[in-house]
Amino acid sequence: MQALPHRYRVRGTGGITGDVALSAARLTVLQSASPAEFDGPGDRWSPETLLVGAVVDCFILTFRAISNASRVSWISLDCEATGTLDRVDRVTQFTRVDMSAHLVVPAGVDAAAARHALEKAESNCLISRSLNAQVTLETSVEIAEPAEMCVPG
Repeated sequence: MQALPHRYRVRGTGGITGDVALSAARLTVLQSASPAEFDGPGDRWSPETLLVGAVVDCFILTFRAISNASRVSWISLDCEATGTLDRVDRVTQFTRVDMSAHLVVPAGVDAAAARHALEKAESNCLISRSLNAQVTLETSVEIAEPAEMCVPG
């Protein structure tokens, strides 16, 4: 890891109507628009879905690092999150993000250690820790049957 602080520069370009083009060095341009709940088209990433997506993405990447450091083997991780936008004291803001993570591990992996790694990833995710919203995590750990495991070919 590079020394802190890190800085991330993103440029947004938009007109009176239409999409906002988000760009950053070495990245593909991403088109964003208001969600359907704010009278947008509802078929593009929005600031709201990007924020919830950032929580999920950061959680999975944090889990990768923690599971590697903890030597917890795993096959796949499926995480879904629902962000709740509400009005608090006349301010519209995200009040909670509820995540559900389903981890598949190979036979022989301690399910309790895998669950602990998931919980540690949630508590160390820098995106969710940067939010004022409450973040919750529901986990499930599945032990894969030998036939489900990937065998190098």
